[in-house]
Order: sequence, then structure tokens, then C-alpha cells
Amino acid sequence: MSLEFARDVLHKIDSSPTAYHVIENAGKDLESEGFTELQESGIWELLPEGKYYVKRNGSALIAFVIPKTDYRGLRIMASHSDSPCPKLKETPAVTNSAYVRLNVEQYGGMLMAPWFDRPLSVAGRILVKDGEKIRPVLVNVGKDVAMIPSLAIHMNREANSGYKYSFQSDMLPIVSTTEEKSSLMELVAEEAGVAVENILGDDLFLYPRETGVIWGIGDEFLGSSRLDDQECVWCTLKGFLESENADYVRMLCIFDNEEVGSRTRQGADSDFLETLIDRISQNLGRSREQYYAALADSFMISADNAHACHPAHMGKYDPVQSPEMNKGIVLKFSARQSYTTDGYTGAYVRALCEKEGIPCQIFVNHSDQPGGSTLGNISNSHISIKTADIGLAQLAMHSVYETAGAKDVEWLRKFSKVFYESV
Repeated sequence: MSLEFARDVLHKIDSSPTAYHVIENAGKDLESEGFTELQESGIWELLPEGKYYVKRNGSALIAFVIPKTDYRGLRIMASHSDSPCPKLKETPAVTNSAYVRLNVEQYGGMLMAPWFDRPLSVAGRILVKDGEKIRPVLVNVGKDVAMIPSLAIHMNREANSGYKYSFQSDMLPIVSTTEEKSSLMELVAEEAGVAVENILGDDLFLYPRETGVIWGIGDEFLGSSRLDDQECVWCTLKGFLESENADYVRMLCIFDNEEVGSRTRQGADSDFLETLIDRISQNLGRSREQYYAALADSFMISADNAHACHPAHMGKYDPVQSPEMNKGIVLKFSARQSYTTDGYTGAYVRALCEKEGIPCQIFVNHSDQPGGSTLGNISNSHISIKTADIGLAQLAMHSVYETAGAKDVEWLRKFSKVFYESV
């Protein structure tokens, strides 16, 4: 299997350090394929065979293709743009007798230890005063400006016996000495090409500039930041762009804030998907009865990465179903419905995989170790559509640098295309 697409996925992740950059880059890909951006505040005039996309907050996006006005239903794939990392607070600088440090807080369920002793940069968006308006500007400082130093083993002899981190005390990165003090916001303003006094707000995050690589004796693995969930973002987007369907509206959703519960206007626990489907139906002159009939004949795939079995901790996994990297997509089940897959939706996914020769694995949690949740069940609380949860197997989920299978991206790309073309 060629690694060309795997390299492309890594390049996309490298160029997308924050959710805002994910959406900006996804929009560019859509524009290059003839999609038209719509504004939520505008009045839409949708056309059969039209290709459109809508952004919300600059960090979430929904794209869709209308085949014809009498479409049967929708085929939807959803992933998320955000990843756990330190987020800068509103007053980012902290100065003591020796150093200038950044005042940061925890965004999402991070593995903290891997963030230490690693050069970090800053990226995100700033909100700039532009006359009487406020204009968002993407920014990526593009140089290593910070580091979170470990305490030497001589000062903490128990460091290798387990340690409870205090984010406020342990995780504030050094950016300067007091003698060399300079303003991070001045650096951000310079990178953005704006005056620092015109910056009215910001959403800035730390990220590692270390690029993604293909590694292993046989080039089996992907190593990168933000594999969860950008690996799914770029694979499902590719399948979406490659697919055709004359009977169903094809829809791609990239939500934000999954890592902090999705309870935002740009998250899966918002009305973004619900109102967009409603607007499509009304714009094409369909009745309320047709709207509900279309929902009943719709299917959604929630695509968010899954845990690969860890060779040193096999006791943490179900003894029967432990997914492996490079063995295809992972279909996720949970009795408490933190994953929405049930017998019917799981059978639907299995049937597609079997028909197209796509390997499919199963993930279930160890019965004594409940796992996390994802987009599917949250979206279904707003708009009820048959849904299955899938992902790709990875190690070190929520670390600053994660590992996945180099072959699996092709399987998800192929599955996405097949799903979008299913009836």
C-alpha cells in the first residue's frame, strides 16, 4: 500500500496547529473543488447539484453536496478539529525573580508529562480592531518561543515513582529571562501584521513544531501531534471529495471543542447540524413531512480515533477485542452508549467493509474501565439519525505526540468514499 496519502495527512496536520487552522485549510481544499462558502447570517439560494460549506466561529465547518431536490436522505461523517493542549489565559505573562513565564490553563484531558522539555510555539487567532469592526486574524508564531522545564531528579528523587502535577505550578512555560523580557503579544502582532494595541482578544494555544514522520523498520507507523482527531478529519474530507451520490445529500462535519465536552455553539452539542439540515430542506421547498422522512432515511458516522492495544498494558483492554494499528478501521461499541453504535448500525458498517474488502476491527472497553465519549451520542441528542462510531487505532492518545498506523489512513479514506456513496 502506498504511503503517499499518509504523507499528505501528516503535511495537513503540520500546517494545522489549532482548530482555526484546520478549518482554514479544509475550506481551501473545498474551494479548490468548486465549493461555495455560505454565511449563516445570509439568505441562501441553494441549487440542485450545488456544493457548499459553512463555517462557525472559524473553528467548525459543515460542507454538503445536494444531488437533487427529491433526495432520499443524508450521508454524514463527523470529526473534530480540536486537540488537548495548554491554552493561554487572558493575561498571559507571569514574571518572577528570574523568568518570564506564560500563564496557561489545561484545554482537554492532556497527558502532561510528554509536554515537558520540548520546544513549543504559539498559534491560534487574534481579534483585531478594524475601524468599527472586529476582524479575526489567524496567527502562527512559527518559531520556538517556550519550554516547560522538568525539575531535576536531584530536586525530586521520587520523580520516577509517580508524580501528581499541578498545572498552575508545574506547567507554565518559560519564554524569557527578565533581563531579556519581551512581550509575546508584540511577537504575535508582528507575525499577524497588526498593531499590538489593536488586538482586542485572542484564542492562543501552545503546540510543538516538531513535524510528523513515518517511522518503524517497515515504515509501519505515523508519529505526529494531533492525530486525534485530525487523522479522521483529513481522511473523511478526502473520501467526501472523491465520492458521488445521486440519491443522498453528502455532508461533512468538523466540530470544535469535543475535547472539552462539545457544549459550545461550534460543538457537536449545538444546533449547528440541526439548523443546517433544516435550512437545506426549507431552501429546496421540501415539506416538513419530507424533512422527517429524510432524517429517517439518513445515516451518520462519528469518526474519532480509537485506542490501539498497548504492549506494556494489555490488562487495561478487553481480553477479546483489542484493536491493532494497520488492521483497518475500528468500529466502537459501548453498553452505556458513550459510543452510539448498536447492532443495526454496526451491521451496516460491517456490510460496507465486507463488500469493499476494507478490514474492520472492534473496540469495546474493559468492563472495569469505562472509556471516554465522542461526537455521535452528543449530536444525536439534537437530531436523531442512525449513527455508528468508528476511528483509527492509535497509541498515546492525548499525548503531545501520538502514534498510529501508516496504512490505516488509506482504509479510512476508502471507507469514507464507500459510505458517502452507499444507499
